[in-house]
Amino acid sequence: MLRWLTAGESHGKALTGILDGLPSGVAIQTEDIRAALARRRLGYGRGARQKFERDEVEIVGGVLRGYTIGSPVAIIVHNSEWPKWETVMSSDPVTAEDLLIDAGRGDERESARNKPLTRPRPGHADLPGVLAYDLPEIRPVLERASARETAMRVALGTVAAAFIEQAAGIRLVSHVTGVGSVSVANDSSRPVPEDREYLDDDPMHCFDPEVSARMVTEIDAAKYCGDTLGGTVEVIAYGVPVGLGTHTQADRRLDARLAEVLMGIQAVKGVEVGLGFAGAKMRGSQLHDRIYLGGRRQTNNAGGIEGGMSNGEPIVVRAAVKPIATVPHALPTIDLVTGEESSAIHQRSDTTAVAPAAVIAEAMVALGLAGALLEHFGGYSLKQVRDSVENYNARVLERLAAQEGER
Repeated sequence: MLRWLTAGESHGKALTGILDGLPSGVAIQTEDIRAALARRRLGYGRGARQKFERDEVEIVGGVLRGYTIGSPVAIIVHNSEWPKWETVMSSDPVTAEDLLIDAGRGDERESARNKPLTRPRPGHADLPGVLAYDLPEIRPVLERASARETAMRVALGTVAAAFIEQAAGIRLVSHVTGVGSVSVANDSSRPVPEDREYLDDDPMHCFDPEVSARMVTEIDAAKYCGDTLGGTVEVIAYGVPVGLGTHTQADRRLDARLAEVLMGIQAVKGVEVGLGFAGAKMRGSQLHDRIYLGGRRQTNNAGGIEGGMSNGEPIVVRAAVKPIATVPHALPTIDLVTGEESSAIHQRSDTTAVAPAAVIAEAMVALGLAGALLEHFGGYSLKQVRDSVENYNARVLERLAAQEGER
């Protein structure tokens, strides 16, 4: 069983994560994770935080001289801005006087960061979180609910992606398919893993340059109005063996597993596999992918998953990302202390974070597929898993070839 867990707050000293159950022998280095986190910071429409914040990565367990050793992989992503937040985010008690200090900069914003936050932002976890956990202010909720936590998910997902590629030849690629009212056409070509460098160089992580330019214009218009934008992202997994997941139990279905990890991303409000919602408007004779000799398909409307199991076609999943809830022209709310109507707090934020959402979604799909792969094939070492995958694939090809021979 593959298990993962993250801890840490947005402005805390560090984010930490553990990936447990990964076999030994998976090649992974700190630079691999550092490069993935750099991809997460890319994208047009990002705010000032991405310019000065750097992800300082440290692998502190489970990896020896560039290879996993079978014990839990433990990773730390340090907060380079920690000195500014050391007082207000201290794990130990601080005095009221300490919270009035301006961090030596003579800037009232430095002392303002220490003040209690009592005006919940619409669209965030602020209000339900402060009520559910019986907290005096919303900072503890804001800090943990922040999408900053996804930096660690990308780190763990990078390790998972290395495993599924080395064990089964599964390779992933992600791209942005829509921002605001601008989106790629339904029949547009999809990228392959070799296109990753092109996508990373594109300001919107979009595979269509003309659509990408329109997305930039859309973002500029929203920023001018003091507003934010959402969009859609797509992840494609190539080389997935037939039969990952199962039809026998609801929670072990591959589509259910991928939907869970994608819906767990902050701001994701919808997930679809293959044609998804568009397929619901079609007749069955149009939608379902016909099967030909050798198990071949001419279409992949199902997105590579049928009956909760991978069917040998590329897996295609999409996620809908809502507009960022920290809107520059602050939305109406209430003050939890005075009970009066007020405006929501506004800290620095992005106009849109759809481009990094694609990279985050890619990491989450890697984690989901890694868990399904280990559940199906088992093994305590990479070689054991790889041997099992190769034997299984050979058996699948043998059965399909026999059917063609009988014809």
